[in-house]
Amino acid sequence: MVITEETICAPATALGGAIAVIRISGTMSFAICGKIFHPSDRNIKLADIKGFTVVLGDIREGNEIIDEVLLTVFRAPYSYTGENSIEISCHASPYILRKILELLINNGAVAAKPGEFTQRAFLNGKLDLSQAEAVADLISSRNRSSHKIALNQMRGGFSIEISGLRKELLNFASLIEFELDFGEEDVEFADRNELKAIIRKIKELADKLVNSFNIGNALKNGIPVVIVGKPNSGKSTLLNALLKEERAIVSEIPGTTRDAIEDTIVIDSVEYRFIDTAGLRETSDVVEVIGIKKTHEKIGQASVVLLIDEISDSAESINKRTQLIREMTIGSEKCLIILINKTDAAPENLRSELAAQIILEEKETLLFISAKDGSGLEELRVKLGEVILKEKFSSEEIIITNLRHYEALLKVSQSLERVTSGLENQIPEDLIAIDIRQAIHYLGEITGEITSDEILGNIFRNFCIGK
Repeated sequence: MVITEETICAPATALGGAIAVIRISGTMSFAICGKIFHPSDRNIKLADIKGFTVVLGDIREGNEIIDEVLLTVFRAPYSYTGENSIEISCHASPYILRKILELLINNGAVAAKPGEFTQRAFLNGKLDLSQAEAVADLISSRNRSSHKIALNQMRGGFSIEISGLRKELLNFASLIEFELDFGEEDVEFADRNELKAIIRKIKELADKLVNSFNIGNALKNGIPVVIVGKPNSGKSTLLNALLKEERAIVSEIPGTTRDAIEDTIVIDSVEYRFIDTAGLRETSDVVEVIGIKKTHEKIGQASVVLLIDEISDSAESINKRTQLIREMTIGSEKCLIILINKTDAAPENLRSELAAQIILEEKETLLFISAKDGSGLEELRVKLGEVILKEKFSSEEIIITNLRHYEALLKVSQSLERVTSGLENQIPEDLIAIDIRQAIHYLGEITGEITSDEILGNIFRNFCIGK
């Protein structure tokens, strides 16, 4: 992708505040702003201002003052984009914003496309591609966990890992291809045992990153928690109690919830997407049948299943429903929490008797709650906090959240699997070199060392204007 010579401009802040920022970047930034900006100190010339300097002045159209502003100067290469850049802090009137942008464009700037400032930062070597993608994730982060992951990636934690892997593979690929040049002389420059150890180490790390995608994606978009159970067991009441608002309709009539209802809450810095579903039962109601089918789909998509039963239910019926959920989630790593609801008026001995008869498998939890009066909900929140492996997240381990990175690392792992197999079966070096080169290629795609205009277009078009 060719770096354009155009100077771009765009608002960098959302509407609604008292102050707005307009960003300008490109070779003509100072010349264009110099035509409309008049410093309060008449001895100051915009072209002479040093970088990282803030200047007070007016934006004018002819002799008419549009606004009194603060203008911040960034000189190449010490700016976000690596180009000469200016940020204008003005009052956030829609008229003022529109007028300043109009003046900038009339004097030679062009309106920036979504993500164009970050795209220029990438093209000018200020960020690699994975860091650029993390900028968008940081802007859209909705809680502490997603913010921490995006910030770590933007600061280069993920890039350092990938670049290190790629460098090691490049070294060995070069040695193997050097051997091919001396094929007739039967010379080995690359130690095969060392190569196997390196390939094994890189594959293990690639697999570890691939496996982190499920938790990373869930942390980024919210941990999906589906609430299931028979009709009138208190699913909607539980959702309302957790959200602390009347989000779902509560009724004594079975089958009130016909469709999945979703909402999010943040518990201990992690976002959870709670999904209230139609009750699990046999029914001839066409609409309710569709709702129950959606319940099955949501169970398949969830990381956590909350199966809600009543204290008045028999242990046999609870075990039967629990087994049904197990069969629907077989082969997955979903967490199942069985909630016995409506315990507010139940005697204590009934709880212990029921608990003794309920069959639990490994990693399953049984909790007694009352969605009506809130008892037991704090224990549920604590359990949910344990479910998402906070000890893993709170460490400095790299967690990936980006589907493009996941797919690339999956291909890296597959290529390295072929390399390992080739080394063990004494496959010709030229074929092994091809697979190593493929792994290097996919690692390079992550950081942007190998990329295409199509990939860049897909990435940056999802950015907001002004970033």
